[in-house]
Amino acid sequence: QVQLVESGGGLVQPGGSLRLSCAASGFTLDNYAIGWFRQAPGREREAVSWISRSDISTHAADSVKGRFTISRDTDKRTVYLQMNSLKPEDTAVYYCAAGRIAAVTWARYDYWGQGTQVTVSS
Repeated sequence: QVQLVESGGGLVQPGGSLRLSCAASGFTLDNYAIGWFRQAPGREREAVSWISRSDISTHAADSVKGRFTISRDTDKRTVYLQMNSLKPEDTAVYYCAAGRIAAVTWARYDYWGQGTQVTVSS
């Protein structure tokens, strides 16, 4: 079955770093666009970074440009989100998602992981 499993979240101080992992199974990873989304309590789900099929292009929201980097390792069947210079406003549950077309809209994605909590606090 298709499955996406996030890991790597946790508690980190402002200015710190985390690397989130999204392990994929049940489909050909390179044939799908992958997006990282986040959702904080009381706020709408928002896209933070996404990568196209076959790594043709990568994108990031303005709020995380220069701080977050998305990458894919097809051999390990894993997508990563490297998060540097973390801020308290980055606190949220982070989800990875897979779809046929890279998009900023969460509804365009077909498969979702369960999420991993990231908390940025001193």
